Amino acid sequence: MSFEPLRIGKYEIEYPIIQGGMGVGISWENLAGTVSKYGGLGVVSSVGTGYRYPNYVRLKDGRPVGSKYIHNKEALTKILQDARDIAGGEKAVIGVNILCAITDYGRVVRDSIEAGANIIISGAGLPLRLPEYAEGSDVALVPIVSSARALRVICKHWKKKYNRLPDAVVVEGPKSGGHQGIPYEDCFKPEFQLENLVPEVIEERDKWGDFPVIAAGGIWDKKDIEYYLSLGAAGVQMGTRFVGTFECDASDEFKKVIINAKKEDIKLLKSPVGYPARGVITKLLKDIEIGQAPEVKCTSNCVVPCNHGEEAKKVGYCIADRLGDAYLGRYETGLFFSGSNGYRIKRLVSVKDLMRELVEGIPSGQDIPENEEIPSKI
Repeated sequence: MSFEPLRIGKYEIEYPIIQGGMGVGISWENLAGTVSKYGGLGVVSSVGTGYRYPNYVRLKDGRPVGSKYIHNKEALTKILQDARDIAGGEKAVIGVNILCAITDYGRVVRDSIEAGANIIISGAGLPLRLPEYAEGSDVALVPIVSSARALRVICKHWKKKYNRLPDAVVVEGPKSGGHQGIPYEDCFKPEFQLENLVPEVIEERDKWGDFPVIAAGGIWDKKDIEYYLSLGAAGVQMGTRFVGTFECDASDEFKKVIINAKKEDIKLLKSPVGYPARGVITKLLKDIEIGQAPEVKCTSNCVVPCNHGEEAKKVGYCIADRLGDAYLGRYETGLFFSGSNGYRIKRLVSVKDLMRELVEGIPSGQDIPENEEIPSKI
Protein backbone atom coordinates (compact mmCIF):
# COMPACT_ATOMS: atom_id res chain seq x y z
CA MET A 1 0.00 0.00 0.00
CA SER A 2 1.41 3.38 -1.00
CA PHE A 3 0.52 6.42 1.09
CA GLU A 4 -1.20 9.58 -0.07
CA PRO A 5 0.01 12.98 1.16
CA LEU A 6 -1.61 14.45 4.25
CA ARG A 7 -3.13 17.91 3.89
CA ILE A 8 -3.61 20.05 7.00
CA GLY A 9 -5.04 23.45 6.23
CA LYS A 10 -2.99 24.87 3.38
CA TYR A 11 -0.02 22.64 4.14
CA GLU A 12 0.73 19.35 2.41
CA ILE A 13 2.84 16.68 4.11
CA GLU A 14 4.44 14.17 1.73
CA TYR A 15 3.67 11.16 3.93
CA PRO A 16 0.75 10.85 6.40
CA ILE A 17 3.09 10.57 9.37
CA ILE A 18 3.29 13.15 12.13
CA GLN A 19 6.10 12.93 14.66
CA GLY A 20 4.44 13.58 18.01
CA GLY A 21 5.65 16.48 20.12
CA MET A 22 7.66 15.30 23.14
CA GLY A 23 8.97 17.47 25.94
CA VAL A 24 11.13 18.27 27.75
CA GLY A 25 13.79 18.20 25.07
CA ILE A 26 12.85 15.04 23.18
CA SER A 27 11.54 16.68 20.00
CA TRP A 28 13.30 19.94 19.36
CA GLU A 29 15.22 21.12 16.30
CA ASN A 30 17.18 18.00 15.38
CA LEU A 31 14.32 15.51 15.44
CA ALA A 32 11.57 17.78 14.14
CA GLY A 33 13.74 19.22 11.39
CA THR A 34 14.94 15.82 10.22
CA VAL A 35 11.47 14.25 10.19
CA SER A 36 10.20 17.11 8.00
CA LYS A 37 13.27 16.75 5.80
CA TYR A 38 12.35 13.13 5.05
CA GLY A 39 8.69 13.69 4.31
CA GLY A 40 6.84 13.55 7.62
CA LEU A 41 5.63 16.42 9.77
CA GLY A 42 8.27 17.28 12.34
CA VAL A 43 6.83 18.73 15.54
CA VAL A 44 8.72 20.83 18.07
CA SER A 45 7.62 20.61 21.70
CA SER A 46 7.11 24.04 23.26
CA VAL A 47 7.47 22.63 26.77
CA GLY A 48 10.59 23.47 28.76
CA THR A 49 12.46 25.27 25.99
CA GLY A 50 14.40 27.24 28.59
CA TYR A 51 16.45 24.10 29.20
CA ARG A 52 17.65 24.14 25.58
CA TYR A 53 19.19 27.61 25.81
CA PRO A 54 19.90 28.35 29.48
CA ASN A 55 21.83 31.48 28.47
CA TYR A 56 18.50 32.99 27.35
CA VAL A 57 16.79 32.57 30.72
CA ARG A 58 17.02 33.30 34.42
CA LEU A 59 17.99 30.23 36.41
CA LYS A 60 17.84 29.18 40.04
CA ASP A 61 19.79 26.06 40.97
CA GLY A 62 19.98 25.25 37.27
CA ARG A 63 16.20 25.50 36.75
CA PRO A 64 14.38 28.09 34.59
CA VAL A 65 12.56 30.49 36.92
CA GLY A 66 8.83 30.92 36.28
CA SER A 67 6.72 30.27 33.19
CA LYS A 68 8.40 33.04 31.17
CA TYR A 69 11.67 31.17 31.29
CA ILE A 70 10.59 27.52 31.40
CA HIS A 71 8.51 28.02 28.22
CA ASN A 72 10.83 30.62 26.73
CA LYS A 73 10.02 32.62 23.61
CA GLU A 74 13.61 33.28 22.52
CA ALA A 75 14.59 29.65 22.93
CA LEU A 76 11.51 28.44 21.05
CA THR A 77 12.22 30.87 18.23
CA LYS A 78 15.79 29.59 17.88
CA ILE A 79 14.64 25.95 17.99
CA LEU A 80 12.06 26.57 15.25
CA GLN A 81 14.53 28.46 13.06
CA ASP A 82 17.08 25.67 13.36
CA ALA A 83 14.45 22.97 12.71
CA ARG A 84 13.38 24.73 9.53
CA ASP A 85 17.00 25.04 8.38
CA ILE A 86 17.54 21.32 8.95
CA ALA A 87 14.32 20.54 7.07
CA GLY A 88 15.43 22.46 4.01
CA GLY A 89 14.61 26.11 4.47
CA GLU A 90 11.69 28.50 4.42
CA LYS A 91 9.33 26.21 2.49
CA ALA A 92 9.63 23.42 5.05
CA VAL A 93 6.54 22.72 7.18
CA ILE A 94 7.15 22.54 10.94
CA GLY A 95 4.60 21.99 13.68
CA VAL A 96 4.61 22.97 17.34
CA ASN A 97 2.95 20.97 20.11
CA ILE A 98 1.54 23.08 22.96
CA LEU A 99 -0.03 21.57 26.07
CA CYS A 100 -3.25 23.31 27.10
CA ALA A 101 -2.23 22.71 30.70
CA ILE A 102 0.92 24.84 30.63
CA THR A 103 1.10 28.17 32.38
CA ASP A 104 0.96 31.03 29.84
CA TYR A 105 -0.74 28.85 27.22
CA GLY A 106 -2.06 31.78 25.20
CA ARG A 107 1.30 33.54 25.26
CA VAL A 108 3.10 30.38 24.06
CA VAL A 109 0.60 30.00 21.18
CA ARG A 110 1.34 33.57 20.09
CA ASP A 111 5.07 33.02 20.57
CA SER A 112 4.91 29.94 18.34
CA ILE A 113 3.11 31.82 15.59
CA GLU A 114 5.57 34.72 15.74
CA ALA A 115 8.42 32.21 15.60
CA GLY A 116 7.05 30.77 12.36
CA ALA A 117 5.09 27.65 13.31
CA ASN A 118 2.99 26.39 10.41
CA ILE A 119 0.80 24.00 12.40
CA ILE A 120 -0.11 24.03 16.09
CA ILE A 121 -1.11 20.73 17.70
CA SER A 122 -2.64 21.09 21.15
CA GLY A 123 -3.90 18.65 23.79
CA ALA A 124 -3.65 17.84 27.51
CA GLY A 125 -6.99 19.57 27.96
CA LEU A 126 -9.50 21.03 25.53
CA PRO A 127 -7.99 23.92 23.51
CA LEU A 128 -11.24 25.88 23.46
CA ARG A 129 -9.55 29.28 23.14
CA LEU A 130 -6.88 28.27 20.64
CA PRO A 131 -8.49 30.17 17.70
CA GLU A 132 -8.58 33.32 19.83
CA TYR A 133 -4.85 33.14 20.51
CA ALA A 134 -4.13 32.38 16.84
CA GLU A 135 -6.36 35.12 15.44
CA GLY A 136 -4.94 36.97 12.47
CA SER A 137 -2.56 34.19 11.45
CA ASP A 138 -2.81 31.44 8.83
CA VAL A 139 -1.40 28.76 11.14
CA ALA A 140 -3.27 25.47 10.97
CA LEU A 141 -4.93 24.43 14.25
CA VAL A 142 -5.08 20.77 15.29
CA PRO A 143 -6.62 19.77 18.63
CA ILE A 144 -5.86 16.43 20.27
CA VAL A 145 -8.89 14.57 21.62
CA SER A 146 -9.50 11.30 23.44
CA SER A 147 -13.15 10.88 22.43
CA ALA A 148 -15.82 11.86 19.91
CA ARG A 149 -17.49 13.86 22.66
CA ALA A 150 -14.37 16.00 23.11
CA LEU A 151 -14.30 16.75 19.38
CA ARG A 152 -17.98 17.69 19.50
CA VAL A 153 -17.37 20.15 22.33
CA ILE A 154 -14.46 21.75 20.47
CA CYS A 155 -16.26 22.03 17.14
CA LYS A 156 -19.41 23.42 18.72
CA HIS A 157 -17.45 26.05 20.67
CA TRP A 158 -15.10 27.01 17.83
CA LYS A 159 -17.93 27.30 15.30
CA LYS A 160 -20.15 29.38 17.56
CA LYS A 161 -17.51 31.71 18.97
CA TYR A 162 -14.89 31.90 16.18
CA ASN A 163 -16.77 30.65 13.10
CA ARG A 164 -14.08 28.13 12.29
CA LEU A 165 -13.35 24.42 12.63
CA PRO A 166 -10.15 22.47 13.22
CA ASP A 167 -7.82 21.99 10.25
CA ALA A 168 -7.36 18.42 11.46
CA VAL A 169 -7.86 16.47 14.68
CA VAL A 170 -5.60 13.97 16.42
CA VAL A 171 -7.44 11.20 18.28
CA GLU A 172 -5.09 9.71 20.83
CA GLY A 173 -5.58 6.32 22.46
CA PRO A 174 -4.23 5.31 25.88
CA LYS A 175 -1.13 3.48 24.67
CA SER A 176 0.70 6.74 23.99
CA GLY A 177 3.64 7.99 25.99
CA GLY A 178 3.35 10.86 28.42
CA HIS A 179 0.00 12.25 29.53
CA GLN A 180 -3.30 10.58 28.71
CA GLY A 181 -6.57 12.43 28.26
CA ILE A 182 -8.73 10.10 30.34
CA PRO A 183 -8.79 8.79 33.92
CA TYR A 184 -6.52 5.88 34.88
CA GLU A 185 -9.24 3.22 34.99
CA ASP A 186 -10.57 4.20 31.54
CA CYS A 187 -7.18 3.55 29.95
CA PHE A 188 -7.87 -0.19 30.16
CA LYS A 189 -11.47 -0.24 28.93
CA PRO A 190 -12.15 -1.53 25.38
CA GLU A 191 -14.28 1.48 24.42
CA PHE A 192 -11.32 3.83 24.97
CA GLN A 193 -8.85 1.88 22.83
CA LEU A 194 -7.70 3.60 19.66
CA GLU A 195 -9.21 1.08 17.24
CA ASN A 196 -12.63 1.85 18.74
CA LEU A 197 -12.12 5.60 19.08
CA VAL A 198 -11.13 6.28 15.47
CA PRO A 199 -14.48 5.30 13.85
CA GLU A 200 -16.41 7.24 16.50
CA VAL A 201 -14.33 10.37 15.99
CA ILE A 202 -14.68 10.07 12.20
CA GLU A 203 -18.45 9.80 12.61
CA GLU A 204 -18.47 12.97 14.72
CA ARG A 205 -16.12 14.75 12.29
CA ASP A 206 -18.53 14.00 9.44
CA LYS A 207 -21.17 16.11 11.19
CA TRP A 208 -18.91 19.18 10.96
CA GLY A 209 -16.82 18.86 7.82
CA ASP A 210 -14.16 16.79 6.12
CA PHE A 211 -10.97 17.78 7.95
CA PRO A 212 -8.45 14.94 8.50
CA VAL A 213 -8.62 12.59 11.46
CA ILE A 214 -5.19 11.45 12.63
CA ALA A 215 -4.76 8.34 14.77
CA ALA A 216 -2.21 8.29 17.61
CA GLY A 217 -1.13 6.12 20.52
CA GLY A 218 0.78 2.84 20.26
CA ILE A 219 1.31 2.89 16.48
CA TRP A 220 4.51 1.08 15.61
CA ASP A 221 5.00 0.06 11.96
CA LYS A 222 3.69 0.27 8.41
CA LYS A 223 1.14 -2.44 9.14
CA ASP A 224 -0.31 -0.32 11.95
CA ILE A 225 -0.41 2.75 9.73
CA GLU A 226 -2.21 0.81 7.00
CA TYR A 227 -4.71 -0.52 9.55
CA TYR A 228 -5.70 2.94 10.81
CA LEU A 229 -5.87 4.32 7.30
CA SER A 230 -8.23 1.44 6.48
CA LEU A 231 -10.47 2.60 9.34
CA GLY A 232 -10.73 6.00 7.68
CA ALA A 233 -7.93 7.95 9.34
CA ALA A 234 -6.02 10.30 7.03
CA GLY A 235 -2.74 9.84 8.86
CA VAL A 236 -1.02 8.82 12.08
CA GLN A 237 0.98 10.48 14.83
CA MET A 238 3.94 8.59 16.30
CA GLY A 239 6.13 9.71 19.18
CA THR A 240 8.07 7.01 21.00
CA ARG A 241 9.30 5.29 17.86
CA PHE A 242 11.24 8.44 16.99
CA VAL A 243 13.01 8.42 20.37
CA GLY A 244 15.00 5.50 18.98
CA THR A 245 16.77 7.64 16.38
CA PHE A 246 20.19 9.25 16.32
CA GLU A 247 18.61 12.62 15.58
CA CYS A 248 16.24 12.60 18.57
CA ASP A 249 17.12 15.50 20.87
CA ALA A 250 16.86 13.34 24.01
CA SER A 251 19.98 12.72 26.08
CA ASP A 252 21.98 9.53 25.59
CA GLU A 253 20.85 8.50 29.07
CA PHE A 254 17.20 8.87 28.04
CA LYS A 255 17.75 6.69 24.99
CA LYS A 256 19.54 4.08 27.10
CA VAL A 257 16.58 3.91 29.48
CA ILE A 258 14.22 3.22 26.56
CA ILE A 259 16.56 0.70 24.93
CA ASN A 260 17.02 -1.19 28.20
CA ALA A 261 13.35 -1.13 29.19
CA LYS A 262 11.34 -4.33 29.36
CA LYS A 263 7.63 -4.48 28.60
CA GLU A 264 6.74 -4.71 32.28
CA ASP A 265 8.83 -1.60 33.06
CA ILE A 266 6.47 0.75 31.19
CA LYS A 267 3.54 1.79 33.38
CA LEU A 268 0.93 4.48 33.91
CA LEU A 269 2.04 6.94 36.58
CA LYS A 270 0.40 9.65 38.65
CA SER A 271 1.25 13.15 37.48
CA PRO A 272 0.91 16.68 38.93
CA VAL A 273 -0.85 17.62 35.69
CA GLY A 274 -3.89 15.64 36.86
CA TYR A 275 -3.86 13.04 34.08
CA PRO A 276 -2.17 9.64 34.23
CA ALA A 277 1.12 9.56 32.33
CA ARG A 278 2.99 6.61 30.83
CA GLY A 279 6.68 6.21 31.46
CA VAL A 280 9.46 3.83 32.44
CA ILE A 281 9.73 2.67 36.06
CA THR A 282 13.18 3.75 37.25
CA LYS A 283 14.88 4.53 40.54
CA LEU A 284 12.99 7.84 40.74
CA LEU A 285 9.59 6.16 40.78
CA LYS A 286 10.74 3.76 43.48
CA ASP A 287 12.08 6.68 45.53
CA ILE A 288 8.73 8.46 45.19
CA GLU A 289 6.93 5.44 46.62
CA ILE A 290 9.07 5.51 49.77
CA GLY A 291 9.08 9.30 50.08
CA GLN A 292 12.71 9.80 49.12
CA ALA A 293 12.31 11.72 45.86
CA PRO A 294 13.94 15.14 45.46
CA GLU A 295 12.15 17.96 47.26
CA VAL A 296 9.38 19.76 45.38
CA LYS A 297 10.32 23.44 45.02
CA CYS A 298 8.20 24.66 42.07
CA THR A 299 10.88 26.89 40.62
CA SER A 300 9.38 26.91 37.13
CA ASN A 301 5.59 27.05 37.71
CA CYS A 302 5.20 25.01 34.51
CA VAL A 303 1.57 23.83 34.48
CA VAL A 304 -1.66 25.35 35.79
CA PRO A 305 -3.22 22.19 37.30
CA CYS A 306 -0.23 21.74 39.62
CA ASN A 307 -1.23 24.93 41.47
CA HIS A 308 2.28 26.19 42.20
CA GLY A 309 3.53 22.81 43.37
CA GLU A 310 0.56 21.74 45.50
CA GLU A 311 -0.30 18.79 43.26
CA ALA A 312 3.38 17.96 42.84
CA LYS A 313 3.68 17.56 46.59
CA LYS A 314 0.68 15.22 46.60
CA VAL A 315 2.12 12.90 43.94
CA GLY A 316 5.66 13.24 45.25
CA TYR A 317 7.59 14.96 42.47
CA CYS A 318 7.91 18.11 40.36
CA ILE A 319 7.28 17.20 36.74
CA ALA A 320 9.31 20.10 35.28
CA ASP A 321 12.37 19.25 37.36
CA ARG A 322 12.16 15.52 36.73
CA LEU A 323 11.62 15.83 32.96
CA GLY A 324 14.36 18.45 32.94
CA ASP A 325 16.72 16.00 34.64
CA ALA A 326 15.88 13.34 32.03
CA TYR A 327 16.80 15.83 29.31
CA LEU A 328 20.05 16.60 31.15
CA GLY A 329 20.86 12.89 31.35
CA ARG A 330 20.43 12.48 35.10
CA TYR A 331 19.21 8.91 35.50
CA GLU A 332 18.84 8.95 39.28
CA THR A 333 16.33 11.81 39.31
CA GLY A 334 14.96 11.85 35.75
CA LEU A 335 11.45 10.96 34.58
CA PHE A 336 11.45 9.05 31.30
CA PHE A 337 8.18 9.02 29.34
CA SER A 338 7.49 6.24 26.84
CA GLY A 339 4.60 4.80 24.88
CA SER A 340 3.50 1.24 25.58
CA ASN A 341 5.69 -0.11 22.76
CA GLY A 342 8.87 1.64 23.87
CA TYR A 343 10.43 -1.64 25.02
CA ARG A 344 10.55 -2.75 21.38
CA ILE A 345 13.28 -0.21 20.59
CA LYS A 346 16.58 -2.07 20.89
CA ARG A 347 18.98 0.12 18.97
CA LEU A 348 19.17 3.52 17.37
CA VAL A 349 18.62 4.11 13.68
CA SER A 350 18.52 7.23 11.52
CA VAL A 351 15.28 9.09 10.89
CA LYS A 352 15.85 8.48 7.20
CA ASP A 353 15.92 4.70 7.69
CA LEU A 354 12.97 4.76 10.09
CA MET A 355 10.85 6.77 7.66
CA ARG A 356 11.79 4.34 4.89
CA GLU A 357 10.63 1.46 7.09
CA LEU A 358 7.34 3.18 7.89
CA VAL A 359 6.64 4.15 4.29
CA GLU A 360 8.15 1.25 2.32
CA GLY A 361 8.24 -1.53 4.90
CA ILE A 362 12.02 -1.94 4.62
CA PRO A 363 13.29 -2.94 8.12
CA SER A 364 15.46 -0.31 9.78
CA GLY A 365 16.94 -2.69 12.37
CA GLN A 366 15.53 -0.71 15.29
CA ASP A 367 13.26 -3.52 16.44
CA ILE A 368 15.55 -6.53 16.99
CA PRO A 369 14.02 -10.04 17.09
CA GLU A 370 14.05 -11.70 20.52
CA ASN A 371 16.70 -14.27 19.58
CA GLU A 372 19.16 -11.64 18.32
CA GLU A 373 21.81 -10.11 20.55
CA ILE A 374 20.98 -6.64 21.85
CA PRO A 375 23.80 -4.07 21.61
CA SER A 376 25.06 -2.97 25.03
CA LYS A 377 25.73 0.58 23.88
CA ILE A 378 23.70 3.08 21.90
